[in-house]
Amino acid sequence: MRLLIAEDDKTTADTLARRLRDEHYAVDVCYDGDEAWAYLGSAEYDVAVLDIMMPGMDGLTLIRKMRGSGMDIPVLLLTARDAVTDRVEGLNAGADDYLTKPFAFEELSARLRVLTRRGNKQTTNRFEIADLTLDADSHRVTRGGSEISLTSREYALLEYMIRNKGHVLSRSQIEEHVWSYAYEGASNMVDVYIRSLRKKIDDGRAQKLIHTVRYAGYVLREET
Repeated sequence: MRLLIAEDDKTTADTLARRLRDEHYAVDVCYDGDEAWAYLGSAEYDVAVLDIMMPGMDGLTLIRKMRGSGMDIPVLLLTARDAVTDRVEGLNAGADDYLTKPFAFEELSARLRVLTRRGNKQTTNRFEIADLTLDADSHRVTRGGSEISLTSREYALLEYMIRNKGHVLSRSQIEEHVWSYAYEGASNMVDVYIRSLRKKIDDGRAQKLIHTVRYAGYVLREET
């Protein structure tokens, strides 16, 4: 899952980005509203975390501009203002959730899981297909009851695919949601990670779940 963090306090923004990357998110970071708008127009994000008080375009103006242009990306607002009127203004502008500073990282992480779950119309953070299970709360993956150890990038790739099970995902879609701008890898990185994931998920099993759709991309599905 790919996140955008727009926060003018560089220390806060960079700390959040580091901890969220540890939780297998791909994260882009910027420090003002105008830059955030440029990021939003150039990549697909699963959630945007926006500070209200930013240089350039403030967070509320940015949300209104997003919603006015048809962007339905879930938005979590961060602010030091905790008055009810401030929260109402943020939600009325189009925000999906609101977190007052200072906050515990664990709460922010939980709220992000709710927002990504809402986008996939899930009622829980547990995803299943056949005998494969991914628990987004514990980051635990099992198949047939046996735990599978994945690297951070393999986990992120599998999470994106299982959230979109049954849908053919192009290489560019996978790149957009699993890798951030900061990642520097080979041009065939999607294929490389798909091969690695297949070895851990499908090798030695009669039922294959990761399938190649020629000229289109990859899909996670049960074959009948």
